Amino acid sequence: MQQLKLIFDKIRMPQVNQPAVMVIGGAEDKVHGKLILHHFFHRAGGQEARIAIVPSASREPVVIGDRYVNIFKEMGAKEIRVLDIRDRAQGEDTDFLAYIEDCTGVFLTGGDQLRLCGLLAETPLMENLRRRVRLGEVTLAGTSAGAAIMGYHMIAGGGSGESPNRALVDQAMGLGIIPEVIVDQHFHNRNRMGRLMSAIAAHPDLLGLGIDEDTCALVERSGIMQVLGKGTVTVIDPVSLSYTNHEGTEATDPISLHNLKVHIFSHGDRYHIYKRHVLPPAPTTIG
Repeated sequence: MQQLKLIFDKIRMPQVNQPAVMVIGGAEDKVHGKLILHHFFHRAGGQEARIAIVPSASREPVVIGDRYVNIFKEMGAKEIRVLDIRDRAQGEDTDFLAYIEDCTGVFLTGGDQLRLCGLLAETPLMENLRRRVRLGEVTLAGTSAGAAIMGYHMIAGGGSGESPNRALVDQAMGLGIIPEVIVDQHFHNRNRMGRLMSAIAAHPDLLGLGIDEDTCALVERSGIMQVLGKGTVTVIDPVSLSYTNHEGTEATDPISLHNLKVHIFSHGDRYHIYKRHVLPPAPTTIG
């Protein structure tokens, strides 16, 4: 039985621990297999991981922070700290800055993405984290609100279940971790296709990522994205967009979008977000 478990773990766990950016659609499994959280743990260094949990998006940061501390402690992380940032001045805290320079993984929890950006944007802590991510020195994961902030442009709120229109989506500036994308989370679970399309109509140079719950778009430094989890990642690519009436519509008028590319990816599927083409699924190995 133990041998079968080891084989299973080799199949489901990543075979590499290179840092990456993990964009999680929210409600990731925290109880049973914890597939996505295990991937974060391994990408952050496994038993040598030094993890920073940033629960600033939440209105219950202590409760949320402790929940992730217990999860990663059980997995065997070397060190875990909660950076409970509730004021922008804390983005200059020398102790926090030192840990951000030393840690191997940072986890941004869910909550309110506007609150998260308001606390972190343009602080020394955020600038240092962004630099380390771009250099491939640290794994960064964000779930729900922590996923929404990944782009330079961010979906801050809005409606669901409607045809695309300008009133359907509220937008703000994100933290620019992956500037080429605009992210929506809890995607099919909350019927947000029209909302993401509305955002893309306003920013047709960007790539839309709609990420379901318990699902992750894991993005390597190379731009290769791999899907993990139970749901799907919807990619909306406007590269061939031939027409939109976005600029000429009233707030609630329907938006036309001609010749959009839409991809639906599930677990194991891969896509290059810079080159914008589909890649073969990653091979599964047990060696």
